[in-house]
Amino acid sequence: MPSQPPALLLVNLGTPEAPTPAAVRRYLKEFLSDPRVVEIPRPVWWLILHGVILPFRSRRSAAAYDKIWDHENACSPLLAITRAQAVALQKRLGGQVQVDFAMRYGSPALGERLRALHAAGHERIVLLPLYPQYSGSTVASVTDAVAEALRGMRHQPAVRIGAPYYDHPAYIEALKQRAGQHLATLGWQPDAILLSYHGVPKAFIEKGDPYAAHCEATTAALRAAFGMDARRMPMSYQSRLGRAEWLKPYTDETIVQLAEQGVKNLAVMTPAFAADCLETLEEIAIGGAETFRAHGGEHFSLIPCLNDSEPGMDLLETLARRELAGWLE
Repeated sequence: MPSQPPALLLVNLGTPEAPTPAAVRRYLKEFLSDPRVVEIPRPVWWLILHGVILPFRSRRSAAAYDKIWDHENACSPLLAITRAQAVALQKRLGGQVQVDFAMRYGSPALGERLRALHAAGHERIVLLPLYPQYSGSTVASVTDAVAEALRGMRHQPAVRIGAPYYDHPAYIEALKQRAGQHLATLGWQPDAILLSYHGVPKAFIEKGDPYAAHCEATTAALRAAFGMDARRMPMSYQSRLGRAEWLKPYTDETIVQLAEQGVKNLAVMTPAFAADCLETLEEIAIGGAETFRAHGGEHFSLIPCLNDSEPGMDLLETLARRELAGWLE
């Protein structure tokens, strides 16, 4: 088969196939079985996962997914948005690149899409993990999955994996534009904009993971871009799991503190997420809003992720061309 143009594979975290306990259980089993995600010794973690986490968390998570599920299209918002990002990027890059997308966990599976692109004749493939800040639990896990897929190929494609973009000027500008567009639609101005990042266990950082430093660099760049200090643009970490200490301050506690300190109008931006998902739409937009108002806050709004917005697609095109350098006609 003649060689095809290079391919670019957008990669996000993943999603269950349906908002049901059975589907969520399958997804969580795959996700939480990854040793990059949970570093507890495997025999101990197997007992905890199968004896405690999956039986109880699957049902609770399914109920949360159901609140934000795209029932019309029978998929999660994350899947719908990632697909839309791939379609929009294909239009921008035209025939010089074949654009596809995959999930690290769930479907469409990363290994399957990588093999399918190679089978179609694409011998040069760029994988672009949609994680602005690097963590071993995200980007390194993608690399592991790529290595596993390549291990089964006698004829392997040339593969590149995109670099983190936590402080890329195009990323900061896209977030600023996206926030500005959203805030202009509100009938009020925020007293503060909280930057909420996905959390990781503190132990990861102690072992050398650069994630916290990358989040702090993003925060510093956004504060400079908005002309805000730490009081008006605080940062926090959300979505912790288990009893171990995770990166602090925690988002849920920070929302309470801001309300009790007299902040009446609060907007929340989630810079670690490239697409809206359970953690933004349910945990923040629904749960965070309820918490804020229960402690004296009045107006609350989630600033949407970049998704397939024009600022978001400007960023993805910039990153794609950077990673494809030398491979484009």
